[in-house]
Amino acid sequence: MVGMQYRINLPSDYDMQIIRKRVAENGNKTDGFQGLFFKCYLIQERSTDSFENVYSPLYIWNDTKGMNKFLFEGYYDNIIKSFGWQDVNIGIPLLIDLKDNFMDSKYVLEEKNDITPQLSLSAFQESISKPNESDNGYAGRVCIYNPDKWKYSQFYFYEDRPERKCKNNIYQILHISKGV
Repeated sequence: MVGMQYRINLPSDYDMQIIRKRVAENGNKTDGFQGLFFKCYLIQERSTDSFENVYSPLYIWNDTKGMNKFLFEGYYDNIIKSFGWQDVNIGIPLLIDLKDNFMDSKYVLEEKNDITPQLSLSAFQESISKPNESDNGYAGRVCIYNPDKWKYSQFYFYEDRPERKCKNNIYQILHISKGV
């Protein structure tokens, strides 16, 4: 499996209804996409979720074949044409825990952290497998790490807006696509 996300920072006066309309009209095009486990169309709105306007889809791919098809066979071209060249962050899913109500999620809380140097990573993996006690009520949880940068992100999915924690990102989910 592969995690993939790109973050498009938009101008502070950008009308986020443009993104909402784009996803409403086109989000279903990735429903049933070959090799996709799921895709969340995520946004942050200035003054509501963040200090800036952001469009930042999150993908979990079953394999690299589906991801390569998306990136190199014309699908990603729509992002390039609309928003220009974007860095695509890639990571490896360490944990995927989706509940029955995952598809009803409307918000994502992202916790970003460093993986600090240590003599064994088994304790790190063990700590990730247990959710924080304060994170009850989530509809899903995904942990993606990048050993090239020794960083990881945990994504918690909720039906209701979670309480913002220090340094965490909250995204609104406009659509969730499930692949084949």
